[in-house]
Amino acid sequence: MQQDPNQNPRETEREGPDEETIAFANEVFNAARRGDAALLGAWLDKGLPPNLRNDKGDSLVMLASYHGHADAVRVLLEHNADPEMRNDNGQTPIAGAAFKGFIDVVQTLLDHGADVEGASPDGRTALMIAAMFNRVEILDLLIARGANPDARDQGGSSAREAAAKMGASDTAARLADHPAPRGA
Repeated sequence: MQQDPNQNPRETEREGPDEETIAFANEVFNAARRGDAALLGAWLDKGLPPNLRNDKGDSLVMLASYHGHADAVRVLLEHNADPEMRNDNGQTPIAGAAFKGFIDVVQTLLDHGADVEGASPDGRTALMIAAMFNRVEILDLLIARGANPDARDQGGSSAREAAAKMGASDTAARLADHPAPRGA
């Protein structure tokens, strides 16, 4: 390969961040996973981007949400992290928290602007996820905050049908209290 005459020969060619930066980024993502709200807050105060994402597109909010750390989620959101930032699979933090059963995280996300009707690329909402996995308290919270129990995913299924299909009897019974619209 021919040397560029305008480039300093002492400069080494690099692709991507150095090892120290990679190690720090890993520590940041691990802090979100373990819910270290104080450490995240300190880094955010010093300029850490609140919407930092890993190689799978998971934001710090996504990681903290999925691992059930409402305090870390709150700190991130208070530093202007996006509660709607989807990962590379199109999943939202609220759907991840609903799947895992973390009602305090779902509440925190909603209180900081997460879309109660935000759907993944296949049209599944957090309500559908809560219904499928028998998360009654989360289902009740989402409905109280305006989630539509009659919304349909791309396959045409509603939360009611998803609950029945998955054998989630508690959420199916709760959704029976919300009659399907006529003609559905």
